[in-house]
Amino acid sequence: MTSNGDVFSAPLAAAAKYAQIWLDEIPNRGINPKIDVDQVRAAFGDVLPKVGVDAAEVIERLGTLGEPGLMGMGSGRFFGWVIGGTMPAPLAADWLISTWDQNSGAPLLTPTVVTLEEIAGEWLLEILGLPKTAVVGFPTGAQMANFGGLIAGRGEVLARVGWDVNVQGLFGAPRIRVLVNEERHVTIDTSLRYLGLGEPEAIAADDQGRIQISALKAALESGSGPSLLALQAGNIHSGSFEPFREAIELAHQHGAWVHVDGAFGLWALASPTLRPLLDGIELADSWATDAHKTLNVPYDCGVSIVNNAGALRRAFGVEASYLPSERDVKLWPSEKVAELSRRGRGVTVWAALLALGKDGVIDLVDGLVKNAKFLASELAKIPGCRVLNDVVFTQVSFAFENDERTEEVGAALIADHSIWISGSHWADQKILRISVSNWSTSAEDCAATILAVRRAAG
Repeated sequence: MTSNGDVFSAPLAAAAKYAQIWLDEIPNRGINPKIDVDQVRAAFGDVLPKVGVDAAEVIERLGTLGEPGLMGMGSGRFFGWVIGGTMPAPLAADWLISTWDQNSGAPLLTPTVVTLEEIAGEWLLEILGLPKTAVVGFPTGAQMANFGGLIAGRGEVLARVGWDVNVQGLFGAPRIRVLVNEERHVTIDTSLRYLGLGEPEAIAADDQGRIQISALKAALESGSGPSLLALQAGNIHSGSFEPFREAIELAHQHGAWVHVDGAFGLWALASPTLRPLLDGIELADSWATDAHKTLNVPYDCGVSIVNNAGALRRAFGVEASYLPSERDVKLWPSEKVAELSRRGRGVTVWAALLALGKDGVIDLVDGLVKNAKFLASELAKIPGCRVLNDVVFTQVSFAFENDERTEEVGAALIADHSIWISGSHWADQKILRISVSNWSTSAEDCAATILAVRRAAG
């Protein structure tokens, strides 16, 4: 009789084989997918067979037919959007988490996973210098981490004026004013849509995307009632940071809940060199980030940090006949994020932090910034190329003489296949944007990138 473990041997061996092939090839592989979605469908076929295919053969097909349709996002020469790579320890931990297949919503179900996530949360608060009283949860990404902070804030500011949103709903509730930086990330808007709060009030930003305190002050003084303020750590085009201390203190004077979207920029707090740029950020009420970006753990792993356990329990707490009726003071994992059942994704954060140590995290963050500054300085030497932002973190936005020329260079870069730089629109012009987010980006990768831009510009 075949044991339960034996039936996994062949498919897992095949998965390990193709994973290693991918990891071996990624440093030298072209970045672009080699085939499009129609070609992928044709290669795999889209007719469900009547008789099932052997598990090992399924993985063989996936490994051989899937590779041509993959983007080399793990490459040190991939600078598109703001996407990190995956370091060895969290990748291996993620495999093990999938194998263990634990439902990580409650402590009594899986003590190991819940405890390691608690430790990871404590380490994050220590590394980032955020309040030890804060609660750390692990949603799917920065989108849901923003949602977590804002839903906690929604319930809290309504509770302060005597409205229980869980009982009374939003119909007839006092209107919540939501103030945002005019250059906020789109995930703030989608989170507000999920929460039924409508369009926010946009506050003017300066030329680097930082909220203007005078404009914020005027907006706060122009209204009253429950309010939320969303700030950002790391503008997606400039990488800049808000004047946090002034903005948060001002918002708190008006009774607002302050949330910080730090999808990639919150990690700057780990660096003693960079931390002064975020002075006062610890005064906020909630923070969101994505561990896949700067920390380089596998998808999907967001980080939601809320300095109000009661507000989180109000937002996410559930009661059911099959769950214990009494809760400890500590929140369950299911009371920290918008998922009752989920995998133990936070263990990848524990693995990454343990493998790096405090010094390693500092070196990782500072290394990304060092590469960004090098790329900016070399880009500025290319005829016609203009670096548009003050490079304070990991973003480099640049353009050429006009929009048409910038588009031309961008198209040539994509056709080059050796690197990937995404386009965007900022400061009333089309731009190209480098996001240095991958732990493996080397000096050689940076040099190859500059050569590729020179080829495309020439």
